[in-house]
Parts: sequence; C-alpha cells; structure tokens
Amino acid sequence: MFKKILLSVDGSDHSLRAAEKAIELASLSGAGSIDLLHVVAGNTSKSDVLHHGDSDSASRKRMEKLAPIEGLIENAGLSVNTEVLHGQNGIAEAVVQHANDNEYDILILGSRGLSTVQTMVLGSVSHKVMKHVKAPVLMVK
Repeated sequence: MFKKILLSVDGSDHSLRAAEKAIELASLSGAGSIDLLHVVAGNTSKSDVLHHGDSDSASRKRMEKLAPIEGLIENAGLSVNTEVLHGQNGIAEAVVQHANDNEYDILILGSRGLSTVQTMVLGSVSHKVMKHVKAPVLMVK
C-alpha cells in the first residue's frame, strides 16, 4: 500500500496533526519510516540568517522547530529521515519537485487555511501541491 511516505511540514499545529495522520497511515500500511520535508522560502532563508547571525544558527533553529514532529514519529516506533530544502522558486514548487523526483507513494501535509483574500493574492501552497504532485496527497486540516 503506502510504503514510501513523505510528510511535508512547516512546524505549525497543522503540521503536528498531519504528522499524527502520517504515523497512523504508516502503522496501518507497515511502513517503517516517514520522510520529513521542511521547505524554507528563499526570502525567509535570507532573513533567518540576518536574524540569527549566521547560517549555522539559522539551521539549528529550523531543526529545533522540527524536533517535536521528529519526536512524535520516533515515539511511534518509526524512523524519520529529515530533509530541509531552500525553495528559491517557491515552497510549493520545491515540495512538488522533491515528491515527484523521489516517487513517493503518498504525500501528507497540513492545510494552513488561508483566508479567501490571501488565497486569491498569494495562492495556496497546498492547492499547488495537490495539483502537481503525481502521488496521492492527503491534506490534513
């Protein structure tokens, strides 16, 4: 069924709920691990370095943000493989490319729930991902 699972997170509460569903699905399908993906927007990456002083400090802060999700997965008896990408062309584009290049069986992500106006102006990462990823996508509210 779903042996190769990608969980795309941003560190929000929606990501924690998505992680819980990924764990549930992995347990039901017998997958031994979950690949965890966090994409940093190009402009965020630059401002993080300026805010934290250097790229190593910024990277440590990002990993600290992902630690609760990694812990949740590990506590469920699953291994986790974490990857942080820099989405120079946009977060959705980086998620889509990573998911398609690595041929996942399913992609799970949280829906942040942008307002109608925000979605019209910015577009929705989850909408773009659902439209362009080849694998089935589970969006968790």
